Amino acid sequence: MSPFHAILLGIIQGLTEFLPISSTAHLTLTGKLFGFIDGLHPEAWTEFIAVIQLGTIAAVILFFREDIWRMTRSVLSDLKEKGLHYRSYSADTWMALYIALGTLPVALIGYSLKHIIEGALTKTTLVIIGSLVALAALLWLAEKVSSRIRTLEQITWRDALLIGCAQALALIPGASRSGTTITAALFLGFNRTTAARFSFLLSIPAVLASGLFELARIKGTVFLLGVDNLVIATLVSGVAGYATIAWLLRYLMKHSTMVFVWYRFALGIGLTLLLLCGVMTP
Repeated sequence: MSPFHAILLGIIQGLTEFLPISSTAHLTLTGKLFGFIDGLHPEAWTEFIAVIQLGTIAAVILFFREDIWRMTRSVLSDLKEKGLHYRSYSADTWMALYIALGTLPVALIGYSLKHIIEGALTKTTLVIIGSLVALAALLWLAEKVSSRIRTLEQITWRDALLIGCAQALALIPGASRSGTTITAALFLGFNRTTAARFSFLLSIPAVLASGLFELARIKGTVFLLGVDNLVIATLVSGVAGYATIAWLLRYLMKHSTMVFVWYRFALGIGLTLLLLCGVMTP
């Protein structure tokens, strides 16, 4: 891997982490294209992806820093003044609790199935194609049936848990963390901007924990791709990620997610044709 490839991977991570098109799928397909995924050490690629995600999580923390600061102050204040009398907690404290609740499913499932997730199975093109097409169909359906009238202030613990369960599906490459959570939020009747906003906030603990977990348990195989490349890709992903968040929130105020639905279908069909032609391995 060269610095050019690291920059390319950073841009791909930053763009696709927050768009509902799957960052893992695009990074894995790029890795397979350039031969970066070692069949003997597939965990190295999993570690690489998890670490460069720290760049995009830094972007979302920076973008939503006022929301995070407000929730943090509210939680500390409510715990100090109201103790366990949760019914009188402020809206910001409840939002923090909803984010924590929504993070539980992906944390439990991710830890339980980490050996499968890190293995070669989740790096296969067939799995990516299936996830791309399946989520595209669900997102299309969500756009058709959603009332899109609910706002962030109307979220409940049930909504947070269901969206959190949807986030766990993003452990499958091609599903897309933002794609699964935005789709679930639309099915629950939230408007598109609210769906994206909660999706981004919900990503913070999950992606941060994943990146730090992989960083703490690096076995050294990730260094086969180069420490300098790891740093470059992480920094670039942060810049690209910040720009993507700002753009998507503005875009969803006036547009639907259908452009991403058709993109996912097109990518799935394209990859299928490449498989049939023998250009790409399963």
